[in-house]
Amino acid sequence: MRLSTNNYNQEKYIGWWLIIPALIILTLVFIYPITRAFWMSFFQQNLGTELESIFAGFSNYSRLLGDGRFWQSLRNTTIFTAVSLTLELILGMIFALILNQAFFARGIVRTTALIPWALPTAVMGLAWAWIFNDQYGVVNDILMRLGFISENINWLGEPNRAMLSLIVADVWKTTPFIAIILLAGLQSIPSDLYEAHQMDGASPWQSFWQITIPLLTPQILIALLFRFAQSFGVFDLVQVMTGGGPAGSTEMVAIYIYATVRRYLDFGYGASLVVVTFLLLILVVALTFFLISKLQKN
Repeated sequence: MRLSTNNYNQEKYIGWWLIIPALIILTLVFIYPITRAFWMSFFQQNLGTELESIFAGFSNYSRLLGDGRFWQSLRNTTIFTAVSLTLELILGMIFALILNQAFFARGIVRTTALIPWALPTAVMGLAWAWIFNDQYGVVNDILMRLGFISENINWLGEPNRAMLSLIVADVWKTTPFIAIILLAGLQSIPSDLYEAHQMDGASPWQSFWQITIPLLTPQILIALLFRFAQSFGVFDLVQVMTGGGPAGSTEMVAIYIYATVRRYLDFGYGASLVVVTFLLLILVVALTFFLISKLQKN
C-alpha cells in the first residue's frame, strides 16, 4: 500500500511538472491580456487625455450602458450567432447522419466535406463577397437565368440582405465542423441499440429521437459551445465582406471594439467593451458546462 501511494505521489508530481509549461503559456496568452483589459477599463486613455491614463472608476461602464452603437452591435451579433448556429446544427446533423452510412468512397466524401472548414476565413469571405456582388456575382446570374429576378439585387448594400449573406457564408464554412463532431458521436453509439429498438417496433424517426438525440446531446452541446464562441467573436468574415455596413447593420461586437481601439484610439473604453464581451462568453460557457455535467450524471 505504501509503495502504491509513493508511486501515485510521484506520478502526481511529474504530472504537475509536465503541465507547468502549458499553464505558463495559458497565462501569457490568455489570463494576462484579460487582466490587463480589466485594469485598463477603469481608466480613460484616449486622444482627449493625450493617450495618458487617467483613473475614471466605472465611467467607462456607465458610458457603455448608454452606448446605442454597442447595443446595436450586440443585437447584430446575437442575431448572427443564433441564426447561424441553428442552421449549422440542423445541416450538420443531416450531413453527419449521411456520412455515418456505409457507401462507396465514403472516406473521400468525408475528407472533401472538410474543405470549407479548412479554408482561411478571410479568403473564403472575399470569395463570397464576389459571389454576392451585385454586378458580377454568380448568385444574381443564377437567379436571373432561372427567371426569379429581373434586375440585379444589391445583396451587400441592403441591411437585411447583407446579414443574410454573412449568415450563408458562415453556415457554408462552419457546418462541416459541427458535422464531424456529431459524426464522432454517432460512431460511438452501439448499433445493437437501434436493432433492439427496431425489433420492438420503433420506426427510424422514433429511434432518432429516443436513441440518437439523447446519446448525442453532449456532442451537440460541445459543438454549439465552440461555435458560439467563434460566432460571437466573428471579425474577419464581416470585415472582408461588409466591413460592418451598410449603416452599421452588420457591425458585430468585435468590429466595434476594433474601431474603438484602432480607429478612435479610445483604449480605456475599448477595454471595457472587451471585459463585458468576455463576461458574456464566460456566462454562456459556464451554463453549457453545467448542462453537460447534469446530462452526464443522468
